[in-house]
Amino acid sequence: MKNKNRSTDHSPVRAALLISLGASCISLALKVAAYVLTSSTAALSDAAESVVHLFAVLFVVYGYYLSRKPADEDHHYGHERVEFFSVGAEGAIIVIAGLTIIYNAFESAILGIEIVNIGTGMILMGAAALVNLVVGLYVTRVGRRENSMITVSNGKHTLTDVWTSGGVLLALALIELTGWLFLDIVVSLLIAGYIIREAYTLLRYSVRGLMDTRNPDVDRALKSVLADEPSSRIKGWHHLRHRTSGGTTWVELHLVFEDDISLEAAHDHATRLERKLIDALKTDAVVTIHLEPDEAHDESHKVLKGANRGVDLDDFA
Repeated sequence: MKNKNRSTDHSPVRAALLISLGASCISLALKVAAYVLTSSTAALSDAAESVVHLFAVLFVVYGYYLSRKPADEDHHYGHERVEFFSVGAEGAIIVIAGLTIIYNAFESAILGIEIVNIGTGMILMGAAALVNLVVGLYVTRVGRRENSMITVSNGKHTLTDVWTSGGVLLALALIELTGWLFLDIVVSLLIAGYIIREAYTLLRYSVRGLMDTRNPDVDRALKSVLADEPSSRIKGWHHLRHRTSGGTTWVELHLVFEDDISLEAAHDHATRLERKLIDALKTDAVVTIHLEPDEAHDESHKVLKGANRGVDLDDFA
């Protein structure tokens, strides 16, 4: 496993998330002020999305700090899988925001629309959009550079605020020019549809991670190394399994050697292959290799027959 100082290695991620948290507070204040001044349903919808976004960022920051905790007696595999819960929670919260916006839009359609102080509202919404644009691009870039999906998802969520604020700005501008108040409701519904679509992407990532869905990039990298293994003493491999949690990939496989190889030599070959597999990945990795003899393989495995009560060993790979 690659040895890194976890307290310093991810300082860019920590800084990006804290900046995102501060920007969320500023953006929310600007949008609430815009709604109070204009009484626009679209502005209210955008402010409601920002309230949800603030809680989502708080959850993401908590999830990040929890994921950085090392393995302990109760969590032998560390705490990084909390990333999937964090991203999923953010996606679920975004869905709630979208449904809230839809509710407010229909309520305004029934009760009537009245918008005032449009010019001042546009200035405030524009300022909020600018803050989110700068911070969203920064956080997303840091997340991709540091290979942190929890940060990327937060950056993308921040950028959705830019689109929603832009939609509100466009609606207010058109209302000011044309007097068509119904545009306020139309834009609110479009914003809701957009952010719910973004939420689906985050929820899909969360579910796939919690279900240990095969990562095709990781699978391709591992199999490429195994296919290029030049050692004539290694006869083959099977039962390759892997899953990635946060910044760590866990890899297991069975490696078949010539029958007459010594345990020391087989271990040396396996250790060198382990290093190649780790180097082929973008994450840290823990590789566990089960050494097996070639001709005696089937005979040796007879002792495992019926060991599991319900599922055969081969069904796990």
